[in-house]
Amino acid sequence: MLDKIIAFSIKNKFIIALMTLALIVWGVWSATKLPIDAVPDITNNQVQIITVCPTLAGQEVEQLVTYPIEQSIANLPDLEELRSISRFGLSVITVVFDDKVDIYFARQLINERLKEAESKIPKGVGTPELAPVSTGLGEVYQYIIHPKKGSESKYTAMDLRTMQDWIVARQLYGTPGIAEVNSFGGQLKQYEVAVNPDRLIAMGITIPEIFTALEKNNENTGGAYIDKKPNAYFIRGIGLIGSFDDIKNIVVKTNPNGIPILIKDVAEVRLGSAVRYGAMTYNGEVDAVGGVVMMLKGANSADVVSRIKDKMVTIQKSLPKDVVIEPYLDRTDLVNRAISTVEKNLIEGALIVIFVLVLFLGNLRAGVIVASAIPLSMLFALGLMNVFGVSANLMSLGAIDFGLIVDGAVIIVEATLHHLGLRKTLGKLTQEEMDEEVFQSASKIRSSAAFGEIIILIVYIPILTLIGIEGKMFRPMAQTVGFAIFGALILSLTYIPMMCAAFLPKTISHKQTLSDRMMNFFQRIYAPLLEKAIRFKKVIVGVTVAVFVVSVFLFSRMGGEFIPTLQEGDFAFHCILPQGTSLSQSLETSMQASRLIKEFDEVKMVVGKTGAAEVPTDPMPPEATDMMIILKPQSEWKRDVSYDELAEEFEEKLSTIPGVFFEKNQPIQMRFNELMTGIRQDVAVKIFGENMDTLLSYANKVNAVVQSVDGATEPSVERVAGLPQIVIKYNRSQIANYGLNIEDINHIVSTAFAGGGAGVVFENERKFDLVVRLDSTHRNNIDDVSHLYIPTANGTQIPLSQVAEIKMELGPAQISREDGKRRIVIGFNIKGRDVASVVEDIQKQLNEKVKLPEGYYYTFGGTFENLQAASKRLMIALPVALALIFMLLYFTFSSVKQATLIYTAIPMSAIGGVFALLIRDMPFSISAGIGFIALFGVAVLNGIVLIGTFNQLEKEGITDIIQRIKEGTKIRLRPVLMTATVASLGFLPMALSHGAGAEVQKPLATVVIGGLITATFLTLFVLPLLYMMFSKIRKPKRKISTTAIIVFALLSFNAANAQMPTTKTISVDDAISTALKNNLEMQSQQLNVQSSITLKKSTFELPKTNVNFQFGQYNSINQDKAFQVSQSIPFPTYFTAKSGLYKAELQSSEFQKQATANEIKAQVQYWFYQLQYLQKAKNQLQSLDILYNDFVSAADLRYRIGETNLLEKTTAETKRGQLSQLLKQNETEFTTAYNSLKTLMNTSEDFTIAENENWQPLVLSSSFDTTLIANNPSLKVLYQQAVIAEQNKKLETASTLPDFNVGYFNQSLIGVQTINGADVNFDGSKRFQGFNIGISIPLTFFSNASKIKSLDYKQQALQKEADNGKLILQNQLQTAFQQYNQNLSQYNYYKSTALPNADIIISTATLGFKSGDIGYIEYLQALQTATDVQLSYLQSVNQINQSIININFLINK
Repeated sequence: MLDKIIAFSIKNKFIIALMTLALIVWGVWSATKLPIDAVPDITNNQVQIITVCPTLAGQEVEQLVTYPIEQSIANLPDLEELRSISRFGLSVITVVFDDKVDIYFARQLINERLKEAESKIPKGVGTPELAPVSTGLGEVYQYIIHPKKGSESKYTAMDLRTMQDWIVARQLYGTPGIAEVNSFGGQLKQYEVAVNPDRLIAMGITIPEIFTALEKNNENTGGAYIDKKPNAYFIRGIGLIGSFDDIKNIVVKTNPNGIPILIKDVAEVRLGSAVRYGAMTYNGEVDAVGGVVMMLKGANSADVVSRIKDKMVTIQKSLPKDVVIEPYLDRTDLVNRAISTVEKNLIEGALIVIFVLVLFLGNLRAGVIVASAIPLSMLFALGLMNVFGVSANLMSLGAIDFGLIVDGAVIIVEATLHHLGLRKTLGKLTQEEMDEEVFQSASKIRSSAAFGEIIILIVYIPILTLIGIEGKMFRPMAQTVGFAIFGALILSLTYIPMMCAAFLPKTISHKQTLSDRMMNFFQRIYAPLLEKAIRFKKVIVGVTVAVFVVSVFLFSRMGGEFIPTLQEGDFAFHCILPQGTSLSQSLETSMQASRLIKEFDEVKMVVGKTGAAEVPTDPMPPEATDMMIILKPQSEWKRDVSYDELAEEFEEKLSTIPGVFFEKNQPIQMRFNELMTGIRQDVAVKIFGENMDTLLSYANKVNAVVQSVDGATEPSVERVAGLPQIVIKYNRSQIANYGLNIEDINHIVSTAFAGGGAGVVFENERKFDLVVRLDSTHRNNIDDVSHLYIPTANGTQIPLSQVAEIKMELGPAQISREDGKRRIVIGFNIKGRDVASVVEDIQKQLNEKVKLPEGYYYTFGGTFENLQAASKRLMIALPVALALIFMLLYFTFSSVKQATLIYTAIPMSAIGGVFALLIRDMPFSISAGIGFIALFGVAVLNGIVLIGTFNQLEKEGITDIIQRIKEGTKIRLRPVLMTATVASLGFLPMALSHGAGAEVQKPLATVVIGGLITATFLTLFVLPLLYMMFSKIRKPKRKISTTAIIVFALLSFNAANAQMPTTKTISVDDAISTALKNNLEMQSQQLNVQSSITLKKSTFELPKTNVNFQFGQYNSINQDKAFQVSQSIPFPTYFTAKSGLYKAELQSSEFQKQATANEIKAQVQYWFYQLQYLQKAKNQLQSLDILYNDFVSAADLRYRIGETNLLEKTTAETKRGQLSQLLKQNETEFTTAYNSLKTLMNTSEDFTIAENENWQPLVLSSSFDTTLIANNPSLKVLYQQAVIAEQNKKLETASTLPDFNVGYFNQSLIGVQTINGADVNFDGSKRFQGFNIGISIPLTFFSNASKIKSLDYKQQALQKEADNGKLILQNQLQTAFQQYNQNLSQYNYYKSTALPNADIIISTATLGFKSGDIGYIEYLQALQTATDVQLSYLQSVNQINQSIININFLINK
């Protein structure tokens, strides 16, 4: 069929030309319609439920709002994750659905369940609402509104906010593609009735009466109409409030004298603002107002931003002339930079490919024909991208390698040129002859060309199976590459043969071109190397296999990260102040930080967003600020500084602000992380449990572990506690006395301080809330809460303190939940290392150092979670791709042998990929993984071409395999080198790029380039050798005698028996000796001692000797030479002090080693005697099991002869079953103890412990004496630390003493010198010399004095700490002796009384039961009693042993 397509294309050139033109038109049109973005939108399918409840604390929000909503939606179909945050006044629940669920259907489902949840939420608490339909890439346009310079005082924050809400946002709504315009900052305008509580008391007015008066005096009404012919008169009553006077003159009530009391008599009416939970700053100068435009999910960001910009021009005209809208985050900036990176890489790649093609083909026309396939296949890809809805972004366009795309075209054009070159005739060919030549050459190689393209297509298929984040990230790339290669495949079978037939030169010339001379040069180098390789084929193949094994080992040690971080070109610093910081303090600090950052010339502007907006899609507390640092384009930077270096400078500058935690991030990355995983950082440790205090306690322990791991930035523990609260605790009996109820009191408190809505005031179409609250002078502190007056049933008013206790308390700041369970998060970013290895280190340390209580557990979240999920899917996708390649190779060659032969290209290419990553210091990432998948497809192409040629030569009659290899490699050297060069150099711009988004592309390109280098070596050297070795293999046909098999089997059996290891029996001393020798901790302590011994030798270290050489006119106009040598020598007491310090540190290391040895010895003894105890207990239980067996048999017999009922038989069997369970439990405990002892001994050999037939407890050889505690090496370590501190103080004192300086100089003085009154001329050979000696005295002695004083305090502190440790150990020793005496008393009782009685009980009861004197119940009770006594005896022996081990441990015996 392929031959027919090629023949049709060559014959019908005009039709193919028309189709090519149609392809160009379609591709160009599609390019204008493609959605464009920086990266694919990888946000998961989520819906946010926001409930604002300003009067509730975090605990109540969780109980009354979050929990009922979570319960209602927990059983929704296709629900993947449920997260929530409950904090003061706010509940945000994030519901994540499976990607296949339509987002609008998901919102509909949630809306239905919310109606059910609302019935469970108390009335007036808050109404749950759904957040806008947007994603992590949704914040496409962020702007601020600010006055021009000179007009700052003209507009207040309230004026600017009103402009934002009623002019800017109103006009932006309705723009296609916008989901929400979220206002931020400023002051939300309200009409405020500021009540004076003193006037209320004086006039006998209550707050509820003011509410009632305002509500009843603020409405319009109508009375239908009056029909008065010929007109109808409509009745309209106008009673809406329209001005301050309208509010002031509303009557509250009439006093006893009949005089009306108006609002203005008890309150001040003014413009106020809503309680703020967030604010915005601009360049650290002003409390600004801004907006965030959220794009609708699935919209085209480039189009949406373009429409917003067009609308902003109109909106700007409707604002005052001295107020401007200034965008600070515009998605198109990043998009344009990312797309320009892609364009640059593609254009550079295409130019490199064209140059290489022309160079290798040696024919300009041939090069142009192949190169013309590049834009055509790209246009074909753009057309299909538009059809399948794939957006143009960094990932979809970033992996296109024109070298891969034109591979099929290269093979066909090269084959045609080679075929033409073999013609013996000279002169010009006719068109028919040319057509035939092209058809012959193209049809011969067509399967190689087609299969090459199809193999690359196939390896990308598994990428299409990826799901989740990595699926969204890489599926567009696979689709685009697939589209381009599919287009190239069609073109190589239609357009390329047509162009070859029409435009290649028809005049055959056998003159050598530059390309031919270049290939002859390569051939001269290659041919002798191949001959040498054939001679040493086994060595070369063996070395290749060894290198592959090494690369596999290196790969297993290589770190891993999810996706390299994309540089967005701007920074987002997360600034966190201490818990409970006020909004005004947060603003002040963030403005200070902004001013520091603005000092950098590279910064364009700094915008700070503190707290949460009115629609809290990003629910931050008031103490948190997001600082958006907008940078100038890198071309405008005056300093030569990188993006990361600039970030470090920012961090260093910000570190000068005390008490503030700063965390570096990028705007889109931070939003992605938070939306997808609920955290802002790259990685998080999540601890799940019930009690918030317990969670916080363990979170701090985990925090300490994370801090100690290299590569993790300063971790941030989720702020869950420490929120200052004024708590009102009601006295119910007092409330009852006054005839009040809590609901009314709560309403008054809420109104007085938070403000209660009493209606609205209209200003034309603008609408503002009418709010009642206490005036600002009466809501400043806790006393104002206490003195708030509450109306009683009899009309009097009492202060709140009469019916409640008011006090300050710290409460939960935030309660986070995930999948219905409370959790706390310790988040951190990764710096200088890869994610996988950092998390592995942390997991290891957490398992050792942090043991969580029952019911508590931790997981890892963030990009590590994504990396794990993606790696699992790649572990499926990669083998599938490899299997598909093998199947296709088998179908191509119909030979497993040859398919396997070509398949060796895959491990060979992997070698280069791994080493390329190592050389460039890149960890394995999902980008690199995709690079390996693509590489494997490319790597087998050359193998197919070469083996295909060998097979063709074999058909042509070349039977000598070496000649076949030489001839085949000679023919195929050009296409092999050309394919590899074109494919690898096509990726070169991508690998070396530094543009926006290059970080994501670099690993992919690096893997492909490195892999192709080794794959080419394989194709040219190793593959021919393997072909040669494979071809010589013949299946041996030998008959093996039965006798030989039997003899071999016997020998094998004997050898196996001979090698059976014998299990060694060890005593407790053996175990201790082995542990002290092998234990890694002991080895570590020994190395510490060696380190201290070695360091001690460096005591007498002098400062560096200073040698100077001087040349020039330093004495006169003549060129003199001089050199000086000088040495600084510290005061001798310095060396004495230094020696004392090193000696003390050595002593400390030795004490630490003794402490470790003491601890290991105690642990070994503990587990050894525990094993002995468990062994004895097992023997006892087994002997009892025999008795129970007899009992069961007797009971069964009595039941069968009808002597007893079924109860006796089943009870007996049950009791025996219980004993069996005890035996199993004993076995489990024995295994645990055995493994623990084996770990301590650090041995791989199995062993058994020596059994003590007459098992007796250990004997205590010491009496109680607290002075023995001085032998404890841990205590010695504590005291030695104080000694080290003392030595440090002496060293510091010695360093304050003067240093001595000695020196020698030697110089020339060229010129005339007066000697004894006569002028003598001196040349350079005459030298003048001398010595100098000096002393260095420290002038800043007060600084050293402070250091010495500090070290003195430290020494005293360590001494106190050691004394405290001594008291604790003495107390532990006393307790240990008391425990020992108690255990000894118990043991004596069992040995002398209980144990003999138990033996009598068993023998008597067994005899009585068999003879029928006692029934089964009595027998059972007797056995149970005896069993308990015997096991308790064994336990008492074990307890004595453990007490003695503990005492010996404490006194180091």
